[in-house]
Formats: sequence, C-alpha cells, structure tokens
Amino acid sequence: MKISFLLHNAYGIGGTITTTFNLAQALATVGHTVEIVSVLRHRERPNFQLDPRVGLRPLVDLRQEKEHPQHLRPAKVFPAAEYRYRQYSELTDERIGACLADIDADVVVGTRPGLNVHLALQAPERVARVGQEHLTLDNHPSRLRTALRRAYRRLDVLTTVTEADAAAYRRKMRLPGVRVEALPNSVPDPALPPADGNAKLVVAAGRLVPVKRYDLLIEAFARVVAERPDWRLRIYGKGEEHDRLRALTESLGLSENVFLMGAAAPMEAEWVKGSIGAAASNFEPFGMTIVEAMRCGLPVVSTDCPYGPGEIIEDGVDGRLVPVGDAAAFGAALLELVQDDERRHRMGRSALDNARRFAPGPVVAQAERLMEEAIEARRAGRPVSQDRAPMRQILVGRGYAARDAVHATGSSALRTVRKGRR
Repeated sequence: MKISFLLHNAYGIGGTITTTFNLAQALATVGHTVEIVSVLRHRERPNFQLDPRVGLRPLVDLRQEKEHPQHLRPAKVFPAAEYRYRQYSELTDERIGACLADIDADVVVGTRPGLNVHLALQAPERVARVGQEHLTLDNHPSRLRTALRRAYRRLDVLTTVTEADAAAYRRKMRLPGVRVEALPNSVPDPALPPADGNAKLVVAAGRLVPVKRYDLLIEAFARVVAERPDWRLRIYGKGEEHDRLRALTESLGLSENVFLMGAAAPMEAEWVKGSIGAAASNFEPFGMTIVEAMRCGLPVVSTDCPYGPGEIIEDGVDGRLVPVGDAAAFGAALLELVQDDERRHRMGRSALDNARRFAPGPVVAQAERLMEEAIEARRAGRPVSQDRAPMRQILVGRGYAARDAVHATGSSALRTVRKGRR
C-alpha cells in the first residue's frame, strides 16, 4: 500500500506527532510506501527522528510564508470550532486541497478533526479515507461535533485510541457506513535494557500544562519525601506551567528532591533510569507516556481519569490507579511502591509484559487490516464491513506470538478476563 498521513505540524512536539511517526515508521518497516504530509513547518528539522524510509513534505513553511496574504485570511474548509483554527488560513485550505487532489496514495490518514474534515470533503473518490481521533468526542465543543457529524459520513474508517471513545462515537454520532474502531497508539520496542527498579527515582513526562496536573504530582511527592527523603522526582517536558511548578517546588522545600528536566526526545533513556512512572492528569485521551514507561519496565501510578489510563493500567498488577485530583491518594500510592521493593519489582515486570500489546507488531497488524478493508471497500463502491474479526485470529494468522495476540485483543476484553480471575 501507499499511505499518506496528513499531520498538523511534524516539526513540533506532542503526542500526536510521536504516535504518527511511530505508526508511519512501523508501516514502512513491513514494506509499505509511507509519507507524512505536514501542513505547517516552522523549523529546519523535526524534533523527533524520522526513519529515512518515511517521506516528509510540508505544505506551508511559516519561516517564509507567515505573512503571505492568503495566510492572513481565515480558513473556510478547516472548521472554525476546531482548537487549531487560528493557525489555519485560506492558504492552508488551498495547499491541503491541492495536495489531496493530486495525491497518489491508496489511503490517506487524517490525524486531527479539522484535517479529517479536509480529507472527508476533498479527497478523490479513488482514495480510501481514514480519520483518526487522538482526543475524545466528548472533549470537542458542540459546534465542532456538529461539523464533524456532517463531514465524517464521507470517511471510510474512523479510529479512536480507546474502546470507550469508540463506543461514544458509535452511540452519539450516527455515522452510517463508517467503520468506527479503537486503534491504540503504539510504542516502538525498547532498544535499551528495562529498568531494574532499584533507582530511588520517580519519572514523569509531558507538556507542562494545567491539565497534566504536575502541581498535584509535586504535592503528592512531598508526602513521599516526608517518609523517604532519599527519593527523587524528575519531570521532563516544557510548557507554560514551568515557572509556577518551580515556585511550588521551592515553596514546599523540595528543591533537592524535585527536578524540572526540560524536554527530552526520545524519552526511553530517561525512563529506564527510574523505578516508578507517574501521570497525574485530569484528562488523558490515551496516555502515551504511561505506555512508554511501562514498556521500559516501570509500574505507573496514574489518576484514573477519562479515558486512557484505565484501559492501560491494571490497578495493583502493573501500576496503580487513584482518584482524579486526590494528592493524598496519589502520594499514598507512590509511597506504597517506594517502601515495598519486592512489590515494585514484581509490578515492573508485569508492566513490561502487559505493555507488549502496544508494541508496533499488534498495532500495525490492526492498522493494515483496517486500511486494506477500506481500500477494498472504496474500490468496490461499498461501505467498509462492520464485522470485526477477532484480533487474536488476525495476529496469529500473520505470525505473531500467541501471547502478543492475546495482548492485542483490546483492553476491554482483557479487563473482563482479569475480573473473572479475581
């Protein structure tokens, strides 16, 4: 297959960029021709390393075209209710439309709602159209949901990153003829040996923005330091909350225990230095950093926020889930793992094992199947079948190990099995 991904800005930093690069590279590795079309560009090279087998082409270079007359006029195709609307323009409308009109891909994958609208409305009839949802339906304002409901009916497939969000789309959006299916984000197989769980270090990573609640994490860690002052917390990332978080750290007397490390890419070398991962968000559509930490052998303490963490972590087995906004509960969960070396090591091993379902192999197999079915349906002039083959059957048929096939069957099924064992 020839596959094109339509991405907002491949030269920035963020979860959607990471997951798009991961999936594009994994698809290229198994023999597909893959390119990423970046609507915007603001620097010479991407922040993240991209496999040379994956093509990358920008449409609007902000270094030269930020003041272009068309870029100063508002977009008409990109929906006005979309979060990124102010970054789009008459110029991006024109360039995206021209790109789609001439594209020679078998399938084009949109990676955010506004780009999915472009894809649905402007892609040639011969091209299979796959829209991705990297946030959640309920996170979008009602005006945007209305615009998406109208446009998305022209997609072939819509993927979400959790089963919960796929169910919400099926229930609320009424998209006849559109296949809606959960496709989790993947994390490449680690190149480094996993963490051994002996370091007295908790690691967190992500944008320093209010929804990530690093303030709560720091307050929770103060409870750990009160009992175990030899432990440290490292927070990787950059963002608007940096100065406030530094001031909070100093006010709590944690300057020797809590460190704002700045951005690091890739994060794998930093995860393996730790013994516990942490995520304190109020809202997490998936939880990419949770998976990254687990794939490096760290149990993760996370808030049980909508939607992702509860589909990734099994509480008490490979991490801990605590109520949203509860610093005391978060601190207690961290301290539980800090003080119990045997449990921390055991949960780290479980995290490493359970996170294999997010390896490229299982996720790529599912993505390939969806794309192939979309192409076949588009060529036959019919909707994509809604009958979903069991993931175990698909993966075993493609030569993946039985254990990885079981992991890939979906978090909801895994949770059902787990509950039955208790």
